[in-house]
Amino acid sequence: MKLTFIGGGNMATAMLGGVLRQGLQPADIAVLEPSADKRAELARQFGVHTLAADDRLPASEVVVLAVKPQQMAEAAAHIASDIADALVISIAAGVRVEALSGWLGGHRRIVRAMPNTPALIGKGISGVYADPAVDAAGRAVAGQVLAAAGEVVWLDNEQQLDPVTAVSGSGPAYVFYFIEALQAAGEAQGFSPEVARQLAYRTFEGAVALALQSEESAGTLRERVTSKGGTTERGLAQLASAGVEQAIVDAVAAATKRAAELGEQFAGQR
Repeated sequence: MKLTFIGGGNMATAMLGGVLRQGLQPADIAVLEPSADKRAELARQFGVHTLAADDRLPASEVVVLAVKPQQMAEAAAHIASDIADALVISIAAGVRVEALSGWLGGHRRIVRAMPNTPALIGKGISGVYADPAVDAAGRAVAGQVLAAAGEVVWLDNEQQLDPVTAVSGSGPAYVFYFIEALQAAGEAQGFSPEVARQLAYRTFEGAVALALQSEESAGTLRERVTSKGGTTERGLAQLASAGVEQAIVDAVAAATKRAAELGEQFAGQR
């Protein structure tokens, strides 16, 4: 497989490292990256071929668009004449297939993916949608590339990418927010920042690991920790009275709405 990344930022670097671990050879990978310092770093770290912003693309079977949404129109227009029949994978939030196709001169072999930041350590998850022009072989190739950063969930329609963005794309920030609050709560009870951090981080890590290994639902696991009349019951009652569950639901709804707004915004660009 000949693979080219447009953009060499954190997410592209995570995917790049993953496909190399899968066995793809550095000689088969190119990265177009405007920053000379970043190009040098990528070449040194991974041994891949790097391209400057004005360079033409090499012949590629897969092109991964890994630039910011605000830069996508310019980046896509720049490579439109070079992609031939390549499979194009976009990991930019909010940029819809129709807009991408227009910027790419009518190209339709497009897959949109919404990965999240745990991809940086190979623990991400991506919601993925393929345009109908992408056949089963193309979907398999896209799945292989994206699996380098973590799990892949295929979606039936493109609109589902908006709530995916809100749940798993933005989700790490919600998790970090909760850990931050739990650590602050520990410090408020007199622990040093170091001890409070250790308690908060390892509690969250262990709970997630237990949930992943268990066949029981998160609700059942929660009930198993909650003894009647005990400390956990009292703490959960406080969370319930503060409306924490509904606040999380509302946060995801707000993020979903914003993802849809961004889609409309970029759809209006020409």
